[in-house]
Amino acid sequence: MIGRLRAIGAFWYDFVVGDDWRIAVAVVAALGATYGVSRLVPAWWLLPAAVGLVLPWSLVRARRRPRGSGSAAVRRRG
Repeated sequence: MIGRLRAIGAFWYDFVVGDDWRIAVAVVAALGATYGVSRLVPAWWLLPAAVGLVLPWSLVRARRRPRGSGSAAVRRRG
């Protein structure tokens, strides 16, 4: 039973956090900001704007990684 719970937790961690925890934090912050702003004014534009900022940031960070470091999943396997 503990092994199954651990496997489910590992799946959700890998699914939500994935390769870069900073992206997960940015997405959660963007969702929270969208919720907060939507209480005052329409905020449909905030999440796409956040994606427009986070996606290039993620690509620049991935490009700067040294070759062979790969994703977190590859690092765990290797």
